[in-house]
Formats: sequence, structure tokens, C-alpha cells
Amino acid sequence: MHTPFEIHKPNPLLIVISGPSGVGKDSVLQRMKERGLPFHFVVTATTRPKRENEMDGKDYWFVTKDRFAEMIEKNELIEYAIVYGDYKGIPKSEVRQALESGKDVVMRIDVQGAESVHKLVPEALLIFITCEGEDELERRLRVRRTETDDSLSLRIATARKELQRIEAFDYVIVNQDFHLDDTVDKVRAIIDTEHLRVKQRKVEL
Repeated sequence: MHTPFEIHKPNPLLIVISGPSGVGKDSVLQRMKERGLPFHFVVTATTRPKRENEMDGKDYWFVTKDRFAEMIEKNELIEYAIVYGDYKGIPKSEVRQALESGKDVVMRIDVQGAESVHKLVPEALLIFITCEGEDELERRLRVRRTETDDSLSLRIATARKELQRIEAFDYVIVNQDFHLDDTVDKVRAIIDTEHLRVKQRKVEL
């Protein structure tokens, strides 16, 4: 059951940042935060183990599978999906409160989840982050060295498949190495452009 509510001025946007693993989504969002851009950044809940240097509540909400199941049963998530064997989902409460306060909401979601959000909220702004090509994508994934060989092969295959979903998105940005601020500038320009086009939105969560 989704509860509708009207969003009037200043017309906050629901913004989805997506794209394959390895294209730099996390780096883009981190730089947006460092530059103090006026957005509410939603933290995703996940059942995957916490990696070194990750912080609970900042990078992800790290929860048990039992807790995630409870969130599903209580309809606390906008969307959820199995990603490389673990569950990930977006909590509704953060998004609803941010939108009602007038803030633009930025969500980092995998490609499958982005399409699910678009079905639920057609007004959402979908931005696809990519790199120079498939070879560059594979190189970035290998350089990270955060996976076993089997997991790496799965990520590469999945990433190649996700590159084929570009047409489902409103905008596509190529995140070139060593040009992170340029990518952030493009994201900001897209959001500013969309604000000029939107006068009133209705979002159901």
C-alpha cells in the first residue's frame, strides 16, 4: 500500500544514481557530499558483510537477513533486490521525510533496482554513470581487488549486461578517470535543468 503525498515548492526531485559496478558511483556521491551539495543522500540497507573502512549508517545500513526480511514484511522498503547473493534495499522513511522537507533526494542503486524505482515512481530522475567502454570497466573491476576470482567474473558479466540497459535512463554520464569533479558538475547541471522543468510533483511511497 503506497501513501501518496503532494510535493510543492521547492519541487524536490527523487534522483537515482545508477550504473554497473566499477564505474565510480560511490566516488561520485562521496565527492558530492564533500562539496556540500544540498541533497539528502539515502543510505541503502544491505545484508552483505561490511568491508574494511566502511561505516554502518554512512556507507550502508548493515543488517542481518532476519532484519531485512522483517523490513520486507513491514513494507519498509521502496525497492529491494538480490545483488551478488546479498539483499539490498532503500528504506522508505528516509526518502519520505527528506522529500516532505523540500530536499532533493539522491539514491545510489544498482541498475535492476533503478528500474524498479522508476516503475513505482515514474517521476524519478534516473542518471546512468558509466565509463569509456567495456574494456575500461573490466580493468577498473580487476584493479579494485575486492573480489575472489569467481565473484569478479560474476561482477564483470553482470556489469556488461547492465551496460545494455542505458536506454532505460533519462541521462548518461561518462565518468572518466581523474575527472571526478567534472562528473559531479554534470550531475548538478542535470538536476538544475530538471528543476526548471518541474513545477509540481506527486510521489507515492
